[in-house]
Amino acid sequence: MTELLTTTGAPHVEWLSEALDEFGPGAQRSVVWGRALADLLLGGGRLLVAGNGGSAAQAQHLSAEVVGRYCQDRPPFSAVSLAAEPAALTAIVNDYGSDEMFARQVQAHGRPGDLLVLMSTSGRSPNLVAAAVRARECGLLTWAMTGPLPNPLGTLAHECLSVNAARTATVQELHLVALHMVCEAMDDRLLEVAGSSSSNSSASSGGQQ
Repeated sequence: MTELLTTTGAPHVEWLSEALDEFGPGAQRSVVWGRALADLLLGGGRLLVAGNGGSAAQAQHLSAEVVGRYCQDRPPFSAVSLAAEPAALTAIVNDYGSDEMFARQVQAHGRPGDLLVLMSTSGRSPNLVAAAVRARECGLLTWAMTGPLPNPLGTLAHECLSVNAARTATVQELHLVALHMVCEAMDDRLLEVAGSSSSNSSASSGGQQ
């Protein structure tokens, strides 16, 4: 096994380790995003998320964590993965072209105050760039998770979490780390708010006795 890792897996681990060494700012942004996402969801906002290929799978992973749960039990929140509806996707692509596959859904489902998260290793996918433009037109907040900057998606988004790695696989692996950190920070913030609400309710009840 050690010999196999040396000849086959070692470069992969080394590339990941190098990218992880530079991931400090991305980790900090993930925590900030998670807390902001909790506040947005508590305020009635909805999360829309999209990506292509492996990033589509990660987008669906994020929406599942929000609707379901990450680690701690909590109420469900609204999150929609825009790559997960094949009938809508194929109809849009057939009638309007591939660049519209996410943008049209953003226009249909998004409302001012909602959040759109776009995941792209290159930051250059035309359908995601079009979605970012439409989101701004519709008053949505947009976050991008990309590979190295500069790229069009990072420029269009209100905020961008970039991974400085040359390999697509490495970028996707760090995006998954960031995704989990966002979910953990979101849950921590939700617990914090719930605890504060409980304390305020107890104080109010105590004052009325």
